[in-house]
Amino acid sequence: MQSFYPEVFERDMGTSEAEWVAAMPRAIGDHPWQRRPDGAFVVEIGSGQLEISWTPLPERRIALLVMKRLLVRFAFEGLDEAQRLAFMKPFDLTIQRGGG
Repeated sequence: MQSFYPEVFERDMGTSEAEWVAAMPRAIGDHPWQRRPDGAFVVEIGSGQLEISWTPLPERRIALLVMKRLLVRFAFEGLDEAQRLAFMKPFDLTIQRGGG
């Protein structure tokens, strides 16, 4: 998990769009949010907001494994470093995947 989140950053996420969209309400938690017509999520966080948008990327193939991918863009507005961290820590814990 990160200890700093800039105002705008992108991540290459190994997930399908359907899985990503299904995870968003859980990851966003109790913050008010809406989904824009273009598909992006806009989350109200205190007096600021976060826009989460994404673009499908080519699948990643490793031998017989095929992984869907998204380039996800996080754009905070009106939130300081501490507020961004406070939102992203539980968000990341909710969406993280692990193997064993």
